[in-house]
Amino acid sequence: MALPTSTSTIVQDPAPAQAHNPSPPKPAADDLEAAHAAEEEEVVVVVPFDYSKRAQWLRAAVLGANDGLLSTSSLMTGIGAVHRDSRTMLVAGLAGLVAGACSMATGEFVSVCSQRDIQLAQLDRELRSSVLSRAGYEERRRREVPSPAQAALASALAFAVGALVPLLAAAFVEPYGLRIGLVVGSASLALFGFGWLGAVLGGAAVVRSSVRVLVGGWFAMAVTYGVIKGVGTTAGI
Repeated sequence: MALPTSTSTIVQDPAPAQAHNPSPPKPAADDLEAAHAAEEEEVVVVVPFDYSKRAQWLRAAVLGANDGLLSTSSLMTGIGAVHRDSRTMLVAGLAGLVAGACSMATGEFVSVCSQRDIQLAQLDRELRSSVLSRAGYEERRRREVPSPAQAALASALAFAVGALVPLLAAAFVEPYGLRIGLVVGSASLALFGFGWLGAVLGGAAVVRSSVRVLVGGWFAMAVTYGVIKGVGTTAGI
């Protein structure tokens, strides 16, 4: 008779339950810095300034001042090539200032009037075709359509400011050589300054713009002086 064998079953205890941690694990310091950096990159948006918005008024102001400076300086040096007395040079420069300012104002007024008529005609067509509402029409007319009187005044003032530089420089100087030197020197400094200012306001290369304006001014004054000197010598003026 076989004896019964006893078997034993070994039951392993399940893995002990981990203690409940009410607070989530804290991220590492590197992860926090990376997250903050990502957020800053998403939020910070650098919008470059649009310098083209200044193009129209900047061109008119710099052009008017340069015209006044160059035309008056060239006129005074040209007259100085054949007449050495200071009164003749100053009268010529003053006549150039008044005539040039009036000419610039008239030309700018007529030009801007033509531009204004074209823009208003376009806005009227859009309003009649219902492309533009009355409120939008008034807003665009106020914001986009230029004022001829304002443009004419700004152009005349810019011309006068430029023309005053050589006039004031030579107004009380009697020696001929010193007077011519002051006209050319003051005009050169003002030309360089106008070129620098226009480049800074327009966001362009400062040195290149300044040198370009300065060299152009020297060329205009030299040509005027040489031509009048030659004509005066030939005609015996």
